[in-house]
Amino acid sequence: MKIRLLAVGTKMPGWVEEGVETYRKRLPRDFTLEIEEIPLGQRGKNADIVKARAQEAQRIRDKLRGDEYIVALEVKGKTWSTEQLASEADAWRMLGKDIVLLVGGPDGLEPSLSAMADKAWSLSPLTLPHPLVRIMLAEQLYRAWTLLVGHPYHR
Repeated sequence: MKIRLLAVGTKMPGWVEEGVETYRKRLPRDFTLEIEEIPLGQRGKNADIVKARAQEAQRIRDKLRGDEYIVALEVKGKTWSTEQLASEADAWRMLGKDIVLLVGGPDGLEPSLSAMADKAWSLSPLTLPHPLVRIMLAEQLYRAWTLLVGHPYHR
């Protein structure tokens, strides 16, 4: 199973890339994580936020392949424990599809993207900085995988 994270925002600091890579390289070939950065919509002093989110949404749609299971990461999504995430990941493997996780920009996902998602997942009711989301997501996916295979990492 391939998991793709389509995340709005580019040029992450080196510590973010290092943190994500720490967990990505631990995952096996049949449970991979790829990250594709999506450029922010045009923002500025008098920017139209609706237009910026629409630009981001179109860029995300352009990356979708049409045969993937879509999970939108949103504050209003359902929170999962690590054990619940492992159960979700196990169910994803049984689907026989690749998984795509969507992370919006500073103003979140455009509602049409949220509506097309198969699931909505919230990492936390807190507003998290996007760089940390990437690291937390990579670590939690690794932790879920370790639970599925009985690896002692989760203890």
